[in-house]
Amino acid sequence: MTPLLLRNEAFARDHGPVPLAPPAASLVVVGCLDHRVDPATVLGLELGDAPVIRNAGGRVSPAVISDLAYLAFLARQVFQVSGPLFEVAVIHHTQCGTGFLADDGFRRQAAAATGLSEQTLAATEVADPYDTVRVDVERLLAAPSLPPEISVSGHVYDVETGRVATVVGARNPGADRVPAG
Repeated sequence: MTPLLLRNEAFARDHGPVPLAPPAASLVVVGCLDHRVDPATVLGLELGDAPVIRNAGGRVSPAVISDLAYLAFLARQVFQVSGPLFEVAVIHHTQCGTGFLADDGFRRQAAAATGLSEQTLAATEVADPYDTVRVDVERLLAAPSLPPEISVSGHVYDVETGRVATVVGARNPGADRVPAG
């Protein structure tokens, strides 16, 4: 940590506080915790541009949905944002380490080592990021706690080329739902 704390000192010398406000880019990124895939670096984000939610595989879990619902609530209640709130960009990547979880034996060993269930681990698997990003976008679009004032898109980052490709263009939750009644 010592060299990083020295870097932080250099950062702090030029730092100006970012005010509490909606994200400047009107964006929330959901991505993987892989150290090779820092969404802020890959997308050129600066402090204050966008919250970044990271977990194993960048998968949309109930916790991610709850975080997004809370951010939508804050946008409306605290910042008085009306109309579109923000876009959620789900970004999966090639060569994801969670792809190893496709192997039953590996998943069983991982469950024993981590205390997580095999089912929980299987839900984080990203063997084909083009497929899993579509699944996660659909999961967000179907989440009843997410308001239609957000939009959701899906992308894949290629770790070899450094490029991000759009797989699913921005859509709003509930747009495909049939009204009750």
